[in-house]
Amino acid sequence: MPPSRKEKPEAAPAPAAPTGLGFITNALSAPVSPAEAALRPLSFGDFTGQPKTVERLQVMVGAARRRGEPLNHVLLSGPPGLGKTTLAFILGQELGRNVRVTSGPVIEKAGDLAGLLTNLEEGDILFIDEIHRIPKTVEEYLYSAMEDFRLDIMIDQGPNARSVRLTLPRFTLVGATTRSGLLTAPLRSRFTLQTRLEYYDHATLQQIVRRSCGLLKVTIDEDGAGEIARRCRGTPRIANNLINFVRDYALERAGGAVTKPVASRALELLEIDAAGLDEMDKRMLRVIAENYRGGPVGMSTIAVAVAEEAETLEEVHEPFLIQEGYLQRTPQGRVITAKGYTAIGLRAATGGEQGALL
Repeated sequence: MPPSRKEKPEAAPAPAAPTGLGFITNALSAPVSPAEAALRPLSFGDFTGQPKTVERLQVMVGAARRRGEPLNHVLLSGPPGLGKTTLAFILGQELGRNVRVTSGPVIEKAGDLAGLLTNLEEGDILFIDEIHRIPKTVEEYLYSAMEDFRLDIMIDQGPNARSVRLTLPRFTLVGATTRSGLLTAPLRSRFTLQTRLEYYDHATLQQIVRRSCGLLKVTIDEDGAGEIARRCRGTPRIANNLINFVRDYALERAGGAVTKPVASRALELLEIDAAGLDEMDKRMLRVIAENYRGGPVGMSTIAVAVAEEAETLEEVHEPFLIQEGYLQRTPQGRVITAKGYTAIGLRAATGGEQGALL
C-alpha cells in the first residue's frame, strides 16, 4: 500500500478589514508602516499646521546652531496621530543628527536605559514615545542623565554591590506623551520646552490630504480632499489611512479618480460619518445617554459597557468628543451634551429624564 500523503491544513480565512468600530483605533495604535512613514514631511517647511509649536522649535534649533551645542530637551504632548514622532525626525534632519527611537514601556530597567544612552553620539536625539509609561524606578536615572549627562548605576548585589558612574555624550531627549498629567513634576521640569499639539483645522487637513495624494499619485479633486479632511477627526495619521482606503475604493469601483461622492461612499463603507464619528464614538454616547441618563458616569464604567479598554477610550475617542463638544468632563464623570444627543438621534434629556428618540 502506498504511503498516504499528508493532507495540507486548510488556510485560515483572512481577517476582515476593520470598519468604523476598529479602523480609527487601529490607525492610531498600530505601529507606523513604511508606507505611512514615506508620507512624513522631512523639514519644517514641509510640515503643515501646529504653527506655535513649529515656531518654538525653529527658535530652539536656530539658537542651538549658533551656539554649536546640542538642542535642549523637548517634551511634546497631545493626542495620538498629530505629528509628535514626525517633529522629532524633523529636528534630527534640521540639525543633521541621528534620531534613536524607543518607547516608555520598552525601558523596563536601568540597564535598558544605560544601553540606549551609552550608544548615543554627541548631539544625537533620543526620542521616547509614551514617556509617561517609563517605570518610576528607571525614571529617576533620567534626572542626572538629562541634567549632568552622567549615569550612576549599581552593579552586582549584596556585599559585591558597587556604584559605577558612566559619562554620557551631550544628547537631546525628545519625549512624547498622550497623557502629560501622568508625568511626574521632577521629570517635566527638566524639559526646556513643553509644548502641546492640537487637533488640525479643516483647511490645514485639506492641504495635508492633497500633499499625501500627490506623493501617492492619487487623482483627487478639491471636494474629494475636503470630504476626507472633514471625516478624519482633525488627525493627519487618520487622514493618511483614510486616503489609502479611499484610493483602493476608487480604483476598484470608480475608475481611480477620487471625487466627493466617491470619498463619501468609501468612508460610509468604513462606517465613519460626515462628522468623523465612528461606531465606537456613538456607542459611548449612546451608553451615557440611555443607560445613565446622560451622566455623569465614570470612564471605567463606560469601558465595561462598550467592551473596550478605558485607556483606549481616554486616549483615542474621548479627546475628540470633548474637543468637538459631544462630551463634557466633570469632577463627577462624563456628561453628554445636547450636540452629543443629536449625533445619536436622541433628544436632550430634561429634568433628569432619559433622552427620547427623535
